[in-house]
Amino acid sequence: MDLTTLIVNYNTAGLLSQCICALRASAKNISHEIVLLDNASADDSVALLKSEYSDCKLIFNDKNVGFGRANNQCIPFIHGRYVLLLNTDAFVSEDTIDKTIAYMDTHAECGVLGVKLLGREGEIQPSCRYFPKPWNIFLRSMGVLSLFKSVQDIDDMDWRHDKPRQCDWVPGCYYLIRKEVIDEVGLFDPRYFLYYEEVDHCFATKKAGWQVHFYADTTVVHIGGESAKTEGTLSLVGGQLDVLKNESELLYFRKNFGHISVLTHLVLSTFVDIVNLTKKLIKLKIDARLKYAFKRSYLLWSLYFKTRLATVASR
Repeated sequence: MDLTTLIVNYNTAGLLSQCICALRASAKNISHEIVLLDNASADDSVALLKSEYSDCKLIFNDKNVGFGRANNQCIPFIHGRYVLLLNTDAFVSEDTIDKTIAYMDTHAECGVLGVKLLGREGEIQPSCRYFPKPWNIFLRSMGVLSLFKSVQDIDDMDWRHDKPRQCDWVPGCYYLIRKEVIDEVGLFDPRYFLYYEEVDHCFATKKAGWQVHFYADTTVVHIGGESAKTEGTLSLVGGQLDVLKNESELLYFRKNFGHISVLTHLVLSTFVDIVNLTKKLIKLKIDARLKYAFKRSYLLWSLYFKTRLATVASR
């Protein structure tokens, strides 16, 4: 078997057909299997999967266990040399599967491969990314990252996206993995309910001696955020998604860079909030955003203790 594609669905019944049709058209020249897992969707997903995709391996959860854990459930059903993690809101081009597998076949050092991601209107999305660290997050938040030329931005977009290159990590919406990598380092740390799964996995992959590559000669249209829309408001501080993202960030820093990095991140983030609050007060701009600094700082520190100093997941 050349390829096993894992698709985790959560309340995206309206996207499944387009996603899977594009995938099958792109994979017509290889031996391919699809594993579909539904993460306790509340829409018509279950009925659709049972009626239209009975030829795939179907898994149905009775509760939403998160993105990483759901993909981990699929590991026993993998038979391919390569494993593709594909979001339901990501639509591959006709040449995507053939080209990316051919690239992996000729680049034995590449353990994980991502592609050029495009938005609805054809705009390039961040597709070739660098590891987040307390310092680069702090400098970006302060708006002074450009002054520190030696510090790598997480989403550096100032380069031509027309050639393959190495990077630190690639987004999980199209995430092609060599099966040997999964055999060696596993798939996702189950502590991440949502966010940072692929960041952490790429970190482990590179630590094990493999490379992570960006491949430029095909595109995947990525809508983004469709499943997340059912979990809360992205911009709401203290909302469900904000909690999950900040929790995963703390867990990631503690696991890969140690306790000091977590404390550094907390202190620097709090400093940014104090600076922003001070600017507002100086300008006498008393509005609802004043509460943002307090809420964000409180959220970060409360998650730090709730996760037992960033060592365990809260759900």
